[in-house]
Amino acid sequence: MTHHHNFIAGHWMDGESAITNINPSDLSDEIGTYAQASSAQLNQALEQAKIAQIQWAGYALERKQTVLHNIGQALMARAEELGTLLSREEGKPLAEGKGEVYRAGQFFTYYAAEVLRQLGQNADSVRAGVDIDIRREPIGTVAVISPWNFPTATAAWKIAPALAFGNAVVWKPANLTPASAVALTDIIAQQDIPAGLFSLVMGAGREIGQALVESPMVDAITFTGSVDVGRQIAQSAIGNLTKLQMEMGSKNALVVMDDADVDLAVSLAVGGAFGGTGQKCTASSRLVVHRAIHDEFVDKLVKATTAMRVGHALAADTQMGPVVSDTQLQQNLNYVKTGQAEGATLLCGGERVERNTDGYYMTPGVFVDTNNQMQINREELFAPLTAVIAVADYEQALATVNDTRFGLTSGIVTQRLSVAHDFRRRAQTGVVTINLPTAGTDYHVPFGGRGDSSYGSREQGQQAIEFYTQMKTTYMASGDPT
Repeated sequence: MTHHHNFIAGHWMDGESAITNINPSDLSDEIGTYAQASSAQLNQALEQAKIAQIQWAGYALERKQTVLHNIGQALMARAEELGTLLSREEGKPLAEGKGEVYRAGQFFTYYAAEVLRQLGQNADSVRAGVDIDIRREPIGTVAVISPWNFPTATAAWKIAPALAFGNAVVWKPANLTPASAVALTDIIAQQDIPAGLFSLVMGAGREIGQALVESPMVDAITFTGSVDVGRQIAQSAIGNLTKLQMEMGSKNALVVMDDADVDLAVSLAVGGAFGGTGQKCTASSRLVVHRAIHDEFVDKLVKATTAMRVGHALAADTQMGPVVSDTQLQQNLNYVKTGQAEGATLLCGGERVERNTDGYYMTPGVFVDTNNQMQINREELFAPLTAVIAVADYEQALATVNDTRFGLTSGIVTQRLSVAHDFRRRAQTGVVTINLPTAGTDYHVPFGGRGDSSYGSREQGQQAIEFYTQMKTTYMASGDPT
């Protein structure tokens, strides 16, 4: 196996310990060993970041633009290679892995263009002889804490705007997917950037992650993960009044109305619920279905679900790969038991299965006879499991969608324009989809939720500038001093 280092203060460095990265599709496949950073190395990265950020902020705009553009082009050119690596370590089907890496490249090229769009404002003062200049400046050093389910894309949509708007980055990726982190870091490290502007510090969340969010040298923290971890980060960061942006849990619902194209609705539900093995924050884990078409929808949904090919992530015919880890698999199976104990009927799937290689495989599962008060409909499962909730009419459907502490995405399948417009207005989620899956967003528009799903300003698009910069207002006497 190949041993991989952290990238700290401009240098690849070994750590005080190492972890082994295992392929969830084939437990005999050891991808490599990955160094775990020490507290001293983290401090070294943070100290150098302060120096490098000042240098980076002084770079000419086109010089910075070229850096981000080159990163994006490299990712897109190597999408097949790095997408294969991503799927091998995370378990999503190969097409999804390649697509994720390519999309990550698009994030960098998009923000390369945003480098040139950083325009200030001016204003007349209420006082005679005074001019006002308003501009944005970098926040400083940004701690990026990214998840394992989209190890390249989520990191990219945080790192790219952080660099575009003049900041330094210290990145702690998830320990389940270190290979993708090292691959992205290698591309960034080859660019024309000051030493220490970007550092990769791999390590356990309870150690390196905790030390990172507690550090007074960090000016802002952007995090994607669970609500529980997000709350811990907020409690740790408040002592330093560190700026926070967090994307956390979800319990997304797809409404299927009585006038819906049932075949379309089933296709959207299957893709939204089981894409990425259900390990998406935008997954359709609640299917709110009008009673008038409930039986037809469920019958077709079960047929489509049982027809899904579960297998090795790199196999050409695989539609759903393995669960990412044994811990996640056991949690998923426990939720199956929970749902059945609550009175839900499991019509198909939800079982661990064997394939040609030893891996964390389970079949996608569909619950029926559920209500919105069941635990399986209140908590984020992060599993290839979805629950059908029958409703009598549109108003009950909308109330069910909004009856949750989360508020990330929601969708509706209907042929009535009036219903679609009403749902768009009244659904209490940050993202709404009409006749589209709840999963799947664009990089040039804002992304984020409400309630326990998100905290702080939006990610992606031009709105990202709100988090990664701070405002400065300058008052200047317009005449020469006398």
